[in-house]
Amino acid sequence: MRLAVLSLGLMVMAGCATIWIKSAFLGTPPIPRPMLVVLDGTVVDRQVQAAQGRLRLILQTRVTLLSGETRDGQVRINVPLAPAGQNDSALADGARVRLRARLMPPAPPMVPGSFDFARSAWFSGLMATGSSVGAITVLAPAPPGTRLDAVRQRLADHIRTQLGGSPGAIAAAFASGDRGSIATADEDAMRDAGLTHLLSISGLHVSAVVGAVYLITARLLALVPFLALRLRVPLAAAAMGALAGIGYTLLTGAEVPTIRSCLGALLVLLALALGRDPLSLRMLAMAAFIVMLFWPEAVVGPSFQMSFGSVIAIIAFDSSAPVRRFLGHAHEGWAMRLVRHLALVLATGLVIELALMPMALFHFHRAGIYGAAANVVAIPLTTFVTMPLIALALLLDLAGWGAPAWWAVGKSLDALLGLAHLTASQPGAVTLLPGMPGWVFGLMVGGLLWLALWTGRVRLWGLVPVGLGAVLTVLQPTPDVLVTGDGHHVALAGEGPNLLMLRATRSDYTPSMLLENAGLEGEARPLDTWPGAQCNADFCRAVLTRQGRRYTVLMSRGRDQVDWQALTTACAAADIVIADRTLPASCHPRWLKADRRLLRQTGGLAIYLAQGKLVTVAETEGQHGWFPGPELWVGKVARGGKEM
Repeated sequence: MRLAVLSLGLMVMAGCATIWIKSAFLGTPPIPRPMLVVLDGTVVDRQVQAAQGRLRLILQTRVTLLSGETRDGQVRINVPLAPAGQNDSALADGARVRLRARLMPPAPPMVPGSFDFARSAWFSGLMATGSSVGAITVLAPAPPGTRLDAVRQRLADHIRTQLGGSPGAIAAAFASGDRGSIATADEDAMRDAGLTHLLSISGLHVSAVVGAVYLITARLLALVPFLALRLRVPLAAAAMGALAGIGYTLLTGAEVPTIRSCLGALLVLLALALGRDPLSLRMLAMAAFIVMLFWPEAVVGPSFQMSFGSVIAIIAFDSSAPVRRFLGHAHEGWAMRLVRHLALVLATGLVIELALMPMALFHFHRAGIYGAAANVVAIPLTTFVTMPLIALALLLDLAGWGAPAWWAVGKSLDALLGLAHLTASQPGAVTLLPGMPGWVFGLMVGGLLWLALWTGRVRLWGLVPVGLGAVLTVLQPTPDVLVTGDGHHVALAGEGPNLLMLRATRSDYTPSMLLENAGLEGEARPLDTWPGAQCNADFCRAVLTRQGRRYTVLMSRGRDQVDWQALTTACAAADIVIADRTLPASCHPRWLKADRRLLRQTGGLAIYLAQGKLVTVAETEGQHGWFPGPELWVGKVARGGKEM
């Protein structure tokens, strides 16, 4: 035990050192403030997002800051598809372009618990994001050796031509990794049904390709005695499977999650070639070690946690004594054995859903209830029907005979989409909960790991932290007021299932993000239509009642100059004042003044009125390169200079 504890401590220290080294030496500092600049850069990646009507480019470029300092790095630019016109095909990987763009530093979380794009950009090499202004000039076309992007795009276009509509968009995503044409309604249905993992190239897709090539190669070699007697069939099949996996990873864009999945598949092939058990906790630990060595930042992301969490759940459940006893009836008829295996598949899906539920709630504030049943149908349909049919259709297209295969692909994808929409439309298909504290998430994950890694009755002790974490998650209160880091968007919750928004937005992202963080299943509605609010051109005043007490919230929504005396009087009558500009010193609310000066220190806010609690982005982020973190302003809401 002492050796185990010492080894665990050394591994934790090594992991902390690894992430510090990568952050300090390979992290990309963001630009300090928004800019309007002319960029000369090289296209290193592009993604057509037809559903959003834009082309997303990543450029390797040099940015001159307002201070005169120059920085080399990557920027992500959104380009409208229509103005790009015929130049779309010229904006391939390796092309040199010149454009005018509005740049923004990568955004930190808008409110506590939301997605941290700034951290993702720090490790992925992005120093700014933005949108193009005007036309784009192609200074030099892409060299012939860098046109893999063009091959990927032609493949996606060919599939969408052969198979139109939503099935064509999803088939293109399976074959090329291009998700840009998938309709928002279909993507939402897949997400709510627990099937969104099928849309991104992950371990499922890589494993399907590698497994198919491995089995086909092994069977073909076994049919030729001359080769079967002179070659190590498992080794040759593993080599072909590895080549197929690497090729598929490159063809679909070689995103980091896909690379991780490919590495895992290669380790499985290595185990098969060496005659070892490919699905064991030791092999999984080796794969996790490699990922953490090269991508230590992935540990805190949902992709790593959910991928390895699902495999750990499968291995632990499959190797448990009750499951082995359940499958141990060797003398039963084939019908009963089939029933037992189908029941085991459903039970495995349920175990995976339960194991991944804490991660889904922590990262996305939502968890599907019927995902286990939907995945029991969707995963075999995708793996054994749709993807082989896509490969067959592409092969037959070489001779012009692919139409029947494409018809079958369309029918299989219609079935997948029908399943997704049917599942997502059921009452209670999705459960939304407010943001889970990090320590509660750690408690539940620790309990799940205890359940998975130990054997015998002692593993049941893991149910204690899991159950405690589940109770704490359900009891987590809904934040009454959410304020984004710039103070521009304020949302009031707790008045029914809907969220009351101070300002309207042009996109659905901000309202949906605030709804998810509040754990509300309703919709975002304008605050000025709520009976409990009084609004004019400059301010909105809302009165919230919590546990028998009335709280007055005053929110700025105009840009015009306000009468000083009127503002001072309004502040004195309010418990909380929120503004996206700096308020004068004479503004003294009873509790909290969240103006631009404060929000620059705290970032976004989540305010719990009944508990007198304030959670800030700065508190949850800490101090890092992507969030320098000025002096933290955390704790409870102050009342008259004292903590409430």
